[in-house]
Amino acid sequence: MLREKSRIRGRLTVVVFGPDGQIKRRNPSFWQRLTGRPGSPMVAINHNIVTNDGDAMVADLCAQTPALTKLANASGFIAVGTGWTGSTPKANTWVNTISGSPEALDATYPVLKGTFGNADDNVTIYRATFEAGDLNVTGIDEAVLSNANTDGGGQALAYAQITPEINVTSADTLQVTWEITFLGA
Repeated sequence: MLREKSRIRGRLTVVVFGPDGQIKRRNPSFWQRLTGRPGSPMVAINHNIVTNDGDAMVADLCAQTPALTKLANASGFIAVGTGWTGSTPKANTWVNTISGSPEALDATYPVLKGTFGNADDNVTIYRATFEAGDLNVTGIDEAVLSNANTDGGGQALAYAQITPEINVTSADTLQVTWEITFLGA
């Protein structure tokens, strides 16, 4: 008997750049201070949950006449927040506590990671950049990838916890890159 379990998985990479364009560093830990080492870079890489809405969005795209808004450059957004609870992330449709305004996807995104027939041809990359002045938040710990810029305005493809938490000042730039991999396993 042949069984197939298709899965969608994702990876979220969040990077904070300082005003000088370099990756910011966290405050050094006790051991880092003791040994004279700098703090860790402000980079968080986490797995995501493709939401119930996300599963429906992917199925809808395969229909002859899709009914849902495709998550594309003009209609794709990433929102960040500080309200991660860990409760029912698969059912989340938005961040729990939004920080700032949702950011539209960068001009050339989404893109495929690889060309058809080659490695990574099953990976779609989404990226949004929160420019300096967009955020001034301590403790960003959640993100959502959506086809709307408001809670309840559309569907969330994916939701993720950001750990360790990220702190962004008004002088910093926050870049959020989301890779969604479609697997037949």
